[in-house]
Amino acid sequence: MRLEITPYYAAILALLFIVLSIRTIKARREHKVPIGDGGEKSILRASRVHANFSEYVPFTLILISMVELQSYSTWIIHGLCLTLLTARLAHAYGVSQSNENFKFRIFGTATTINIIGVCAFLILIKPLIPSI
Repeated sequence: MRLEITPYYAAILALLFIVLSIRTIKARREHKVPIGDGGEKSILRASRVHANFSEYVPFTLILISMVELQSYSTWIIHGLCLTLLTARLAHAYGVSQSNENFKFRIFGTATTINIIGVCAFLILIKPLIPSI
């Protein structure tokens, strides 16, 4: 068994992570705040988008990789990965806005958590129903 799909999405998400990192660095430079947020809301928003991404995405990718290693359909893997990418883009967009539309944040967070749950479920049921 080989991982054939998840690494490509991981690479795309890694590029998004770099963009979020650069946005945080730029905000800190602009306001001359080397660490923390210095009370600047723009830095807080940028750093929280970046931190939230780094808190959820690696673990979720590990779970998706495990689902892929169990030989689930490529459609399931693409579906999980595309949904994760969409969720993280929505979350980043929503939280980045100073006049935040909470729908994007809620969608991003809830969808990411649901992907984690779906992966856990798929991993746990595979030994019980090997044909899926």
